[in-house]
Formats: sequence, structure tokens, C-alpha cells
Amino acid sequence: MAYQFPVTKTANPKARPADESKLGFGKIFTDHMFIMNYEEGKGWHNGRIVPYGPFELDPSSMVFHYAQELFEGLKAYRTADGKIQLFRPQKNIERMNNTCDRLCVPRLDPEVVLDAIKAVVEVEKEWVPHNEGTSLYIRPFIIATDAFLGVHASHTYIFAIILSPVGSYYANGMDPVKIYIEREYVRCVKGGTGMAKAGGNYAASLIGQEKADKMGYAQVLWLDGVERKYIDEVGAMNVFFVIDGTVVTPSLEDGNILPGVTRASCIEVLKANGYKVEERKISIDEVKEAYKKGTLNESFGTGTAAVISPVGEYIDGDEKIVINDGKIGPVAQFLYDELTGMQWGKIEDKFGWIVKVD
Repeated sequence: MAYQFPVTKTANPKARPADESKLGFGKIFTDHMFIMNYEEGKGWHNGRIVPYGPFELDPSSMVFHYAQELFEGLKAYRTADGKIQLFRPQKNIERMNNTCDRLCVPRLDPEVVLDAIKAVVEVEKEWVPHNEGTSLYIRPFIIATDAFLGVHASHTYIFAIILSPVGSYYANGMDPVKIYIEREYVRCVKGGTGMAKAGGNYAASLIGQEKADKMGYAQVLWLDGVERKYIDEVGAMNVFFVIDGTVVTPSLEDGNILPGVTRASCIEVLKANGYKVEERKISIDEVKEAYKKGTLNESFGTGTAAVISPVGEYIDGDEKIVINDGKIGPVAQFLYDELTGMQWGKIEDKFGWIVKVD
């Protein structure tokens, strides 16, 4: 039986976007949000849907000082017949609880979270856009709210879900992006929080992203924090390489890399369709050597926001690696078609990944 949450409707609904081709990403927010509170001894309680608006927090709230917070990202999709569906939300909830464990935040009941996501999307279903390639981005997050200046885990939290109608993450859609290889800074190390969906990881990556922006590159490729040799991930995506017909992606074994839902889905789809896939350590030198030999067939990033983002070029100092003449490759195109086909209900979901909202 689904959990039921009280709904307080806004008295001042917003005008929905008139032109869905100009949504951008993460700039527009819907009328309502979900909120649930946690208190030690009482647990998670008082889940409700309320008008979207600011939080009132004490200036000493621990989230501001010790960054005890986490977030997730998934999407709701409108099919051709007007139905609304989610793609593998259970995987996002599983990852959220794993992040909770790493950051000493109390776990949530997965069934409650899934019902909360479905409930708030149902309330805001008119905000799910109709245009090709658009969706409703769903951002669950948790923040520590104890009013205390001391380094320990909070005893109180807010769990919230906000929604944003979005278009493509990158302005140029599926056009291959250019990636800057970062050598000076690192994002995380073994034993750190690389596997967690924590805002601090993204704060640590901003300096590299600033450097990339100034050079005209879309994202940063991060190397491991110890040897500065092995590839971790791109700032907002997991990364794949096709080398002599084999699809290679960095393994999760060291805990440096976010276990992406899209990453896992790509691996399963590829294996189910006869592709050879390797999850292992891969060095930047191996990628360069494959490029020199002419066996670096393609590279692409994967993530909820962009789904599949082909990489047309890497730059490492003065050295450029131009992949597939800067064009999208067949593996990236295949994965994009397969995943988005399932997400928007255009092709059969053979994996049981789709969850219906209505």
C-alpha cells in the first residue's frame, strides 16, 4: 500500500514555460516540493507536500559549517500517450542511502522515498514537459539542521524533493564535447567520499571546472588522487572508452567514483546486446597509446542529466586527442537511443526498469 502524504496547494501558481525548447537546465522550479523531518529518537516523520519556497534555518545550522548534506538526481518522462514514468528510481534511492551511511545521516525507508517521489510528481504532472528530449528533473536532498558549532553528526535533518522542467544538459545537445584533463588538482582519494553523492565532491571539482571553462572546454577529466595516472570520472559524468571494439570504463573498486545509475544501465544494455565490456583501471597513458595506434574508437560520458554525452576531444597540456573526427560514435548513439527509448516509452523495457507514476 502506498504511503499517503498531505498536500498544501500553493495560492499563487506560477506560469508554466510557454516555449519548451528554451527550458535550459535547472533554472525553472515547479509550484510544490516534498519535505520530511528527522529528529533523533523520533526518526523520519511528517512527510508532506507544500508550496515551493525558502527554508528558514538558523545561521549556525550544521549544513552551513560542516557540509553534512547529500543529494540525488533522476527524471520523470512523459510518453507519447501522455503517461508519466520514472527510470530506475530504486537505484537512486539505494545510492542515496549508501551516501547517508558514508556521511552519518540516518537512512530513509526506500518505499517511503519512492512514494514521495511519485506523489510530488503526480501533484506537479502538468509541469512534465512534452517536447522531444525534455523531462522533469527530480532533485531529492538532505541537509543537517542542528543549530550547533561543533564537529559531529547532526541530530536533526530535512529531506526534501524539488522539481525542475529541463531540456538538454549541454546547450549543443548530442554534439560531442571537449574535455580538459586536470593534472594539478584532485577530486577525491581512496577512502574519501568519491562514491557518495555529496555536495563537497562537487565543490572540490569547481576549481578544475573554472580552468576548463577559461580554455573553452565543457568538462574536466579527473585522475586518481594518488598516482595522478588512472582515470576516475568527468566532473558531472562517468566516462567510457571504446578501444579496439571493447568498451572500457573505470571500475568502482577503489571507491573514488560515483556509481552512476546511467553507467550501470549502459553496462547492462551493452552486455545484453553482445558488446564486450571491461570495468577496470584504465590509465590516461593507455588512452593516449590507443589514440596513437588508431584503436581509440570513441569516448563518451554518462549521467542522468545528459544521459549520453559523446566526447570529441581531450586536451592534456599541449597534447590534443581528437576522437572519431569529433563526431558521435556508433556505441554512444546506440546507448542513447536505447536508454532514451525506454525512458520516453518509445521502445520496450526488457529490463523492468520503468516505474509508472500514473
